[in-house]
Amino acid sequence: MSDRPTVGVTMGDPAGVGGEIIVKAYPQLCELATVVVIGDADVVRKAVDVCDAELSVRAISTVDAATSDPGEIPVLDLDNVSDHAYGELREAYGKASLAYVERAIELAKSGDIDAIVTAPINKQATRMAGSEHAGHTGMLAAHTGTENYSMMLIEENLRVTHVSTHVPLREACDLVTTERVLATIEVTAEALRRLGIEAPTIGVAGLNPHASDGGLLGTEDDSEIRPAVEQARERGIDAHGPESPDTVYVKASSGAYDCVVSMYHDQGHIPIKMLGFSDGAAVSGVNMTIGLPIVRTSVDHGTAFDIAGQNVASEASLIDATRVAVRAVRSSQTVHSE
Repeated sequence: MSDRPTVGVTMGDPAGVGGEIIVKAYPQLCELATVVVIGDADVVRKAVDVCDAELSVRAISTVDAATSDPGEIPVLDLDNVSDHAYGELREAYGKASLAYVERAIELAKSGDIDAIVTAPINKQATRMAGSEHAGHTGMLAAHTGTENYSMMLIEENLRVTHVSTHVPLREACDLVTTERVLATIEVTAEALRRLGIEAPTIGVAGLNPHASDGGLLGTEDDSEIRPAVEQARERGIDAHGPESPDTVYVKASSGAYDCVVSMYHDQGHIPIKMLGFSDGAAVSGVNMTIGLPIVRTSVDHGTAFDIAGQNVASEASLIDATRVAVRAVRSSQTVHSE
């Protein structure tokens, strides 16, 4: 990696807000890294018009052709979108968005880009296109041969990871095992170090109300979560818990913990979304896939078909996601050079 990292930004579903947020964010992204958009040049040009931006778009065929001109967006043009329309669910758009991610993974694995930042895909469209994965995370893990991975959400002073994500709640409870909790604590600790936190402190949320309240409200906290925390501490990780789920996030956002390991999707997402939408503000959090051999971050919002093409989508999350990706790249470079 050069002193200036190269970040591949995937365009996401062509019918969504991906093109618009890229266009609106691009001048600021150029201050952080050399940015290559992986997508369809014509769709990005259309987004430039929608946003009434004073930018041009240049289709390129290799990453080496990219420059850091804040007035010109380089697009590694896969040219796989025809008959473009905003806000429409189409199999062809699902195939296109999958192709962008697959190309980005290839470039990251080969070292042509230092990190991937993803604009949102539509899970229904990718399923229509034949993907077996619920979203980006499973696809990234499969293409990199990664078994132990997790989702880390970052919003202001709060970071959360998850033992399980996109599964029904009944199934999520069954997935709270000592092995899975310990693996999530370990991958969380490594990710925090990758973000430059040398000695991270991790709070581990309980599964049941009040972390089972000494067995009055369930047994999983003592039988599955507590042993995982103890084993993590034996391995040198500063982990604490199980903590009562209704207070651990408040403690973390106040600085007591660098991250909270959450037991299931909504347990971790709700406090993050509450911060992101506080005072009516649009969510600007960051989603980072941890445990991968490559750096990948993402916006923490969806394709927003209902507002796509209207120049109202916020670019804040994309800027923050790129900033986190660059931080992770630089921190990894420092570790590898020691």
